[in-house]
Amino acid sequence: MIAFPAGTKVWIAGGVTDMRRGMNTLALAVQQGLGRDPHGGEIFCFRGRKGDLVKLLWHDGVGMSLYTKRLEGGKFIWPVSQDGTAVSISADERQQTWPTPSSKLAGGPSRREGVARP
Repeated sequence: MIAFPAGTKVWIAGGVTDMRRGMNTLALAVQQGLGRDPHGGEIFCFRGRKGDLVKLLWHDGVGMSLYTKRLEGGKFIWPVSQDGTAVSISADERQQTWPTPSSKLAGGPSRREGVARP
C-alpha cells in the first residue's frame, strides 16, 4: 500500500486521457493544461477511455512516480467537472468520492458474482 502524506492535494483530470502517455507526457499535460507544478507534491489522476484504467502521477520530493491500476471487471467511477477541467478534492471528499471500482454501478458483473476470468 502506498501511503500519501496527510493533506496531499489530489487533482482528478476531467475528460479522457490517452493512456499511452507516460510519466513525462502526463507531467507536461499537468503543466500546460492545469498550470500546476507536477513536482509540487500533489497527486494527479487520469482515466482512460474505457474507464477500467487509471494512472496517478506524484512527486514525493525525491522523484516522480507513476502508478497504474487496471480493473479486470467494472469501471472506475469518475467525477465530472462543469467545464471538463480537473477537479480538486479534499481529504474528506476523498473518503466519500475517491475513484473506486464499482462493477454494480458501472454495469459489469464482478468476479465474486461467479463470472470466470477469460
